[in-house]
Amino acid sequence: MGQREQLHNLLLTLVPNVYFQPPENYALTYPCIIYSRGTIGDEKYANDKLYLNKHRYDLTIVDYDPDSPILEGIVELPMCSFQRHYTADNLNHDIYNIYY
Repeated sequence: MGQREQLHNLLLTLVPNVYFQPPENYALTYPCIIYSRGTIGDEKYANDKLYLNKHRYDLTIVDYDPDSPILEGIVELPMCSFQRHYTADNLNHDIYNIYY
């Protein structure tokens, strides 16, 4: 199982609705987590070889509740950091970056 699939399964433990790069016309069920690939980062080299390579994923938690219980689970994930919050269409969006 690849890294992205492992991250997907981990996110499913927090909320049943998890979407990886859904198309714009796809009907989402809220609350949910939407995630996509960010940059490749946190690369570590030794002896001129790559030995550690973590991918960054951008997570968006979308919920009607501004104090969503999903947020408590997200902040406990290692290498996860909060970026920003905004409201659109009466839905709260919390953006996080995670290296996985």
